[in-house]
Amino acid sequence: MSMGDVAGLIAAVAFVLLVGLLAIPLVKLGRVLDEATRSIREVTEHSVPILDEAATTVASTNDQLVKVDTITTSAAQVSENVSALAGLYASTLGRPLVKVAAFSYGVRQAFARASRSSRDDAKAGR
Repeated sequence: MSMGDVAGLIAAVAFVLLVGLLAIPLVKLGRVLDEATRSIREVTEHSVPILDEAATTVASTNDQLVKVDTITTSAAQVSENVSALAGLYASTLGRPLVKVAAFSYGVRQAFARASRSSRDDAKAGR
């Protein structure tokens, strides 16, 4: 064996060692990638039912919101009807009742003055 052969053999052994040392991290990286693939597959398998349930929940919520909108519209109509009825009551019964109350107040005041003046006359005649 010549010096060139020995140098070639040393270079070949060094290259094999270098490839061996680099192969270990590459194998570990392959395992990590396999595990990541497995994890992604599991997440995907579990995410699909959750997304289906979320879609069902959103659809159900939309149905309930339509019902709430109907109820709100009905409540607004009832409120308008009550307001109109109150206005009608105030205009038809409220004003005459105010007039009757004012008239009765005036009558009471008149009777009170008449009563006072008759008492004053009775006191003055004593």
